[in-house]
Amino acid sequence: MPRTDATATPSTVAPAEMAARLRLSSTRLHRQLRREAGVALTPSQISALAAIDNYGPLTLGALADHEGVAPPSITKVLAILEEDGFVVRTQDATDRRVSYVAVTPKGSALVAESRRRKTAWLSGRIRELTPDQRGRLADALDVLDALAQKDPAQKDPSS
Repeated sequence: MPRTDATATPSTVAPAEMAARLRLSSTRLHRQLRREAGVALTPSQISALAAIDNYGPLTLGALADHEGVAPPSITKVLAILEEDGFVVRTQDATDRRVSYVAVTPKGSALVAESRRRKTAWLSGRIRELTPDQRGRLADALDVLDALAQKDPAQKDPSS
């Protein structure tokens, strides 16, 4: 995809062009961060593990909702995480039909190490930027955060 002309201003760049560049850049950055994480889990597994670490213990349904997948899919992911000792399941004391999943110390340590490795790599890349580029990136972070927010109509289990 061609880069935007250096003389273009944000107000003259078409939203579709910005969207295409942002999509490509974020995909490449995400792919690189996954490589830097140094974990032998699939993206679905590490995402579920991180969600449980952040918001758990969670019911399987709440985790499936958070991850945007069907309950049978999250059950398969959890089976692997449980087998590897990253999560444990417990039944609700008052309703035996409800199960909760919680991260183990081993799972929490894996998430923390993955985050540390990704942050270290990204920090190094940011240090390579010029002061002007770092300033522009800092200015863009609030905008990127706003774009990344879930649709307000969707329920977030962390609220």
